[in-house]
Amino acid sequence: MCFGCAKMQNRSDPTRLEQIARVMLEHGVQFIVIGGQAEYLFGSPRVTYDVDLCYERSPGNLEKLATVLRELKVVLRGAPADLPFVMDAKTLAMGSNFTFKTAVTDLDLLGWVEPFGEYNTLLTSSKIMRVGDMDLRVIGLDDLIKIKQHINRSKDRESLMQLLAIKRIQVENEKS
Repeated sequence: MCFGCAKMQNRSDPTRLEQIARVMLEHGVQFIVIGGQAEYLFGSPRVTYDVDLCYERSPGNLEKLATVLRELKVVLRGAPADLPFVMDAKTLAMGSNFTFKTAVTDLDLLGWVEPFGEYNTLLTSSKIMRVGDMDLRVIGLDDLIKIKQHINRSKDRESLMQLLAIKRIQVENEKS
């Protein structure tokens, strides 16, 4: 099931985002929902199957995140199966952006988000949104639009049209 199809599913079934976010929140991980999941939360009809999160890179948060990733039994996506990989805070500190497979869904963790940078840069304009029974920090709409403009892949250009329409509606609603 996709997060974008949440309205069609039985609401007692948690979405992929909810499943990942719940474990993150239970361990106190600081993160911001970005990418396609954020698009959907803003009202875009775009269907996405993975979860993209920007995470805070302090030593304490990396420890918590490593615990969550071990609990989720992540494996590196696209890496050879025999590639040695130790999931701990030191490994996370030595990298920045990671793509994982979990039992729930593909998970992209970004410590650096083009063209903005780290978590704290996105934090200032992020907002809290209610998702299921959780309050999740979500990237600001303007920042999401800037990212899509910067990356400029075909799927981002398609998303951009939706996001710009959502922005126009928000501006019109603020005027009235």
